[in-house]
Amino acid sequence: MDRQQEFVLRTIEERDVRFVRLWFTDVVGSLKSVALAPAEVEGAFEEGLGFDGSSIEGLARVFESDMLAQPDPATFQILPWRGETEATSRMFCDILTPDGEPSAADPRNVLKRTLAKAADMGFTCYTHPEIEFYLLKSQEPGPDGSPIPVDEGGYFDHVPGGVAQDFRRTAVTMLESVGISVEFSHHEAGPGQNEIDLRYADALQTADNIMTFRTVIKEVALQQGTYATFMPKPFTAHPGSGMHTHFSLFEGDTNAFYEAGAEFQLSKTARQFIAGILKHAPEFTAVTNQFVNSYKRLWGGGEAPSYLSWGHNNRSALVRVPLYKPGKGQSARIEYRGIDSAANPYLAYAVLLGAGLKGIEEGYQLPAAAEDDIWSLSSAERRAMGHDPLPASLHDAIRTMEDSELMPQILGEQVYEHFLRNKRAEWQDYRLQVTPYELQRNLGIL
Repeated sequence: MDRQQEFVLRTIEERDVRFVRLWFTDVVGSLKSVALAPAEVEGAFEEGLGFDGSSIEGLARVFESDMLAQPDPATFQILPWRGETEATSRMFCDILTPDGEPSAADPRNVLKRTLAKAADMGFTCYTHPEIEFYLLKSQEPGPDGSPIPVDEGGYFDHVPGGVAQDFRRTAVTMLESVGISVEFSHHEAGPGQNEIDLRYADALQTADNIMTFRTVIKEVALQQGTYATFMPKPFTAHPGSGMHTHFSLFEGDTNAFYEAGAEFQLSKTARQFIAGILKHAPEFTAVTNQFVNSYKRLWGGGEAPSYLSWGHNNRSALVRVPLYKPGKGQSARIEYRGIDSAANPYLAYAVLLGAGLKGIEEGYQLPAAAEDDIWSLSSAERRAMGHDPLPASLHDAIRTMEDSELMPQILGEQVYEHFLRNKRAEWQDYRLQVTPYELQRNLGIL
């Protein structure tokens, strides 16, 4: 037994932890949880916990349903919202096959495989997400069918006595108590919309943190009599919720994206990484923007990037290179602005990193940076500059992903097939719906 496992067992005993929740996700990123009695944890470390994988979306087919959940002791945390009496803790799990091999269908393993490939190329990947969400008065819509936000605040607004202010303070305190470092938090542009930015961590830890973050935000909202949603675009007239993520690659202690004296201080490695993301973005958009509603955000304005472009400090670009600060070469990074808050973070970071690594491997050439506001250009101007559009709907994104050679390589055939099957079913369900828009528009005149 290693030291981390011993630490977990000792903490369970010293803190009188009564329940140990084992967490993992299905293929679309829904959190799954099973509670263990403390006495069973040592056995779970040694042998894993058996469960029926065929009942979890994308994990196993019926004829190979037996799976094992292997807790990762490095992710052990007490859950503060469960209270001090009868303390509850959690650990993330890796999913194994009955013979102890990592499951090809486990989203966490997909990201671990991609990070292992980066390590083979000499890189460590760090990420820093800016997570947006809406805080609503309840899950129930108002009389007009729209959600009701908790306030009418705007970007960076300080709302005296505001619900969101108290909410953010409680949420940040709770996140810090489970080991998730928060950089800053503020009111976003939409009414009831908030943003909380997590501090840099390696990509696997960030993905784990995002899953915990969503749970904490939901729990705090429930405690305060409100409702939090990560739906990409809950309001027609207000901005969607993105999860802009900053990426940097390190070679040992050196930032591989930084080169003094180069244009924007960007190294050749950084330029090839950006080129890889731009080339393959249409193929992975179904993963980073996985719901029908995601495309209402991408194409609904409100600073959402809809075209393949990159720029230095250009917030209309899909990939933004933040302003360089003198003496801060170690913080050189790129920001991908397409991803939304409802993505499965393990798969989304795997495809983004995998596409960037492909650019480095193949030596992709980066096109010229976009200096204009891309939204203000005409279609002809965008075409002439090579700013092709991202997929316009989930259907388009599925078709583009189906034609990709790189996505099955990154995700593995099993996750690739299960993911596409799930998304095709969603599109089919949506396509059959008669919406309020159609009834309002057509019923009285046709």
